[in-house]
Amino acid sequence: MSSDTIEGPKEFQLKLDWWTRHKICVGIARGLAYLHEESRLKIVHRDIKATNVLLDRDLNPKISDFGLAKLDEEDKTHISTKIAGT
Repeated sequence: MSSDTIEGPKEFQLKLDWWTRHKICVGIARGLAYLHEESRLKIVHRDIKATNVLLDRDLNPKISDFGLAKLDEEDKTHISTKIAGT
């Protein structure tokens, strides 16, 4: 799905009701929770924004662009979260 679907010219925009927006937000949160807590490799994305979330046909969010991501090392107590993206 292209970015025009949500932000582009009116003739290409998809009208999203609040339930659909909620579903997308919860899906993004679940994806981030998976990366931080459940994945074998703990990953901190560090550049989450609308343009780094893709939607499939069913409007399920997919997190993309891991160029600024960091692996969480178990023995460290915190990770630098200074501004890294755009």
